[in-house]
Amino acid sequence: MREFPPPPAPLGAGTIDVYEGDNLEVLRTLESESFALIYTDPPFNTGKRQRKTSMRTERDEEGDRQGFGGRRYRTTVLGSIAYEDHYDDYLSFLVPRLEEAYRLLAPDGSLFLHLDYREVHYVKVALDGIFGRDAFINEIIWAYDYGARSKSRWSPKHDNILWYAKNPRRYCFNYDEIDRIPYMAPSLVGPEKAARGKTPTDTWWHTIVSPNGREQTGYPTQKPLGILERIVRVHSRRGDRVLDFFAGSGSFGEAAAKHGRHAVLVDHNPEAIAVMRRRFTHYRTRFFSPPFAQEAQRS
Repeated sequence: MREFPPPPAPLGAGTIDVYEGDNLEVLRTLESESFALIYTDPPFNTGKRQRKTSMRTERDEEGDRQGFGGRRYRTTVLGSIAYEDHYDDYLSFLVPRLEEAYRLLAPDGSLFLHLDYREVHYVKVALDGIFGRDAFINEIIWAYDYGARSKSRWSPKHDNILWYAKNPRRYCFNYDEIDRIPYMAPSLVGPEKAARGKTPTDTWWHTIVSPNGREQTGYPTQKPLGILERIVRVHSRRGDRVLDFFAGSGSFGEAAAKHGRHAVLVDHNPEAIAVMRRRFTHYRTRFFSPPFAQEAQRS
């Protein structure tokens, strides 16, 4: 993985507060109905140890690998980030946190919960009980086409994102903020529509984070900014407070701050906190440690 300097913060960027600790304990300290949008990406319960190795690649005529045009490069391993992703009773772990999320949502707020095929059907039933079945608005499928292919079943190449509104009759949906995508057959719709593009459906095709791209942090479960920025822009307003309580590499916080929202992020993994400290140097960021009584300095 190449290292890139962080870009400057956009004009009008929001702020980021990062809490290090057990997210259930942190959530219980936050004010009710204080968040317009909650996105969270909990462990998927894969039963495996998730690991990501970070590397830095530099031009070096004596380097260990050859690239484009015969140029040589040297690769340095920076370290590995790992965590256990196994729960004997996944719902008993997740449901108390989802109940807190319901309490924390503003009356017109929305929850976006990012899972995959392993647990999404069980969690949807639990969310129906917390929010009410009529509060379920969409299941968004994030589809991608990357990685190994199975020889014994259809290769799983999508994640599931459940959208629940606290009030299904009043929620934020900024239609004009939806990014447009190309028509697959532009000649059938005419030049005006073809130039404008069309709005996405509930199936979002988007590549994963490139292993060698500027966006890559080295965190094993990092999600692409393109997916998160769409959620932020359409489902919240500038100046809103938004929350991710399984923050990981902090991608949701970056998407939120970039578009003028004020993000609160929570993670218990010191390696995740270290990634966010490196990542957010160009944003107004505060870091909090237990017992959260003393505010940290803006970085």
